[in-house]
Amino acid sequence: MPEMPEVESLARFLRERCVGHTIADVELAAFSALKTYDPPLSALRGLEIDDVTRHGKFIDVSAQGLHLVFHLARAGWLRWSEELPTAPARPGKGPLALRLRLDDGSGFNLTEAGTQRKLAVHVVPDPQSIAMVATLGPEPLDHAFDRATLDALLDHAGRAQLKGVLKDQRVIAGIGNAYSDEILHAARMSPFKPASSLTDEERDTLLAAIKGELTGAVARAEGLAAKDLKAEKKSGMRVHGRAGETCPVCGDTVAEVSFADSSLQYCPTCQTGGKKLADRRLSKLLR
Repeated sequence: MPEMPEVESLARFLRERCVGHTIADVELAAFSALKTYDPPLSALRGLEIDDVTRHGKFIDVSAQGLHLVFHLARAGWLRWSEELPTAPARPGKGPLALRLRLDDGSGFNLTEAGTQRKLAVHVVPDPQSIAMVATLGPEPLDHAFDRATLDALLDHAGRAQLKGVLKDQRVIAGIGNAYSDEILHAARMSPFKPASSLTDEERDTLLAAIKGELTGAVARAEGLAAKDLKAEKKSGMRVHGRAGETCPVCGDTVAEVSFADSSLQYCPTCQTGGKKLADRRLSKLLR
């Protein structure tokens, strides 16, 4: 799933190419993707794009008072083309979910692989009318996200495990499965450690890891074309998606905990005192 660094880069990529252009057409190919009906998708036609921004993992294309807001979910992606096909998009054929064409013939396709249709598209006058946008937690790279903010979030989370706290969009916006693994590895903390158990020193360490990992990822993605972001994200990971490989910090073997629909990766030496974690229900290892 694209997370905050990739979504931020996509928003910047689109901002450079779309602002000042008029939306010539918007075609829906996957009816399950559209989550709103009023105003209709057709209301975007003829409007000039004035900005492209981000809310957590949502991209917001703003055009004269209307907002095309979309979330790529786990298997979605944005594919830019300097010259889109002129043939109409065919509903139900292939991975195409939505096509947006600009006045110069360029534009983008939103695609979704697999059979789970989770990609979501909204057309709204106000992004805050979208429940999942309105309930987003603070942005971790904002200057206002400081130690006091983190303290309040951790204290409110209580005994909840750090991995889940970092991934919860209502707590912190934009961090998902991959970057939560990387943050916890950088902080040398178990994914199962209770949030409220962190000492003052550990809280400082966690804050530095959140800022450092996300800032570094955004910097690595800066200026890349949309098609290159997935490869850049994967290449920058030290533990996520690297089970069985060597930890670049200590040389131990990266381990994994699997769940029904996801998994996490960690380094036993760096994060859990050399001990292997069982699954979430059975493990009693807290740090």
